[in-house]
Amino acid sequence: MDYRYGSHTVFNIQYHFVFVTKYRYQVLKGDVGLRARELIRETCQAFEIEILKGVISKDHVHLFVSAPPNMAPSEIMRRVKERSSTRLFESFPDLKKRYWGRHFWARGYFCVTSGKVTEEMIKEYLDHHFEPKVDDSFRTEY
Repeated sequence: MDYRYGSHTVFNIQYHFVFVTKYRYQVLKGDVGLRARELIRETCQAFEIEILKGVISKDHVHLFVSAPPNMAPSEIMRRVKERSSTRLFESFPDLKKRYWGRHFWARGYFCVTSGKVTEEMIKEYLDHHFEPKVDDSFRTEY
């Protein structure tokens, strides 16, 4: 298992995000799609978010990332969408005509966690960590 290390932490936190363009306009193609990919990469790198896999489609983005424990999923999406939106409008002024409200991305996003350790594996480990007491889901070792 590939763990990441912080100054006081060892972690493996993975998220799969899906977010769409406002009104599902199919604008993420050609130079706009390439620039969006570049901006998302830069943003993730700046905040120590490792991109494990990603796909930019014409109207949405799939992003599978490993993130540090001090970054909530909502914070990751806020930073990625905010920075890429602002810079896409700078790079492609014609987008402002289509997105007159200066919002490139739709409001919400999809997020699911992913990892290699299952709930069953954790319970199994904790059940056999020491002598269990019956009907005790949170116990001490003595």
